[in-house]
Amino acid sequence: MVMSIPFGPHLSVPGLPPVRGAGVEAGRAVVRLVRLPLDMAVGGVGQLTGRVGHAPKSVYQDEAPSAGAGLPVLLVHGLADRASVVSALQRGLGDDCGVGPFILVNYNVFNSADIRTAARVLGEQVELACARDRARCVVLIGYSLGGLIARYYVQRLGGDAYVPLLITLATPHGGSMTALLAPPHPLLRQLRPGSELITELAEPAIGCRTRFVAFYSDLDEAVIPAARGRIDHPDLTARNVLVPGVGHLTLPLHQPVIDQVRSLLLATSAVCHPHDDSPQPSG
Repeated sequence: MVMSIPFGPHLSVPGLPPVRGAGVEAGRAVVRLVRLPLDMAVGGVGQLTGRVGHAPKSVYQDEAPSAGAGLPVLLVHGLADRASVVSALQRGLGDDCGVGPFILVNYNVFNSADIRTAARVLGEQVELACARDRARCVVLIGYSLGGLIARYYVQRLGGDAYVPLLITLATPHGGSMTALLAPPHPLLRQLRPGSELITELAEPAIGCRTRFVAFYSDLDEAVIPAARGRIDHPDLTARNVLVPGVGHLTLPLHQPVIDQVRSLLLATSAVCHPHDDSPQPSG
C-alpha cells in the first residue's frame, strides 16, 4: 500500500511555550486526579480486579454496520486514564472527519502481567471490528501504554495484515526512566529501558507493512528522556512528530495534533483498499 502522505523521519507541529505548556499540563493533572476515583468507581471493582477482558459484546453485536462505514478506527487507552483521554480525542476529531466508526478498545491492564497479553486481546478486537463493519483494514490510535500495546500487536503478532497505519501519542517506545520509580508491577517493569519487551521490539521486523506516526514531546513528564517517545527502527516506516512544550496529558488533546491525526485518517481512508493477500475477517 502506497500512502499519499509524506513519511520523513522527523517532523514537528506547533506546540506551546514551555511555561504555558507546564501550566496547562498541571491543570490537566489536577483534573485527572479529581476524576480518577470516579472513573474507578464507574469501572467497578470487578473491572479493576478481574482478568484482562474482551470488549463487551454490546460493542459489536446486535448493531448493524455503521452507515457509510469504511475505515474503523480503534482507540487504545493508556495505563491510568482508561478511556477518558481517547474519548476526548474522539470528540476532538468529530463525527464528520470522514472515517469511522470509532471504537474504544476495552482491556484491563491491572491484572495483566504482560503487554503481550493485552496485545492479543487487541488483535481479537481488531478482527471483531473488521467483521462487524465488513472492513478489510483498521487504523489504530494508541495513547501512552496503549501505543506500545498496539505496536506489539502490529509488529510481533501479524497485525500489519489488518493495520495500514498506527498512530501513537506520548508512547514510551524506548521505555522510560520513570518506570524505574514505578511500583514493581510486572507490566510496569516492561516499560523500563532495556526490558525484555523493549528489546524484543528492537529486533528485526523485515516486511512489516504498517506505517507508524509517533507524536512525542520534549515536555512529557512520563516519557523520559523525550527521545524515547520516537520510533527509531531500521525496518519500520515511521514518522516521528515533535510537539514542543506539551505535557503527557495535554499532547493527545492539543489541537494541532488532532488536526494532524484527522489528516492522517483521511489520507489513509482514501487509499485503504482490499488486498488479495489480506486475511478475510473471521465470522
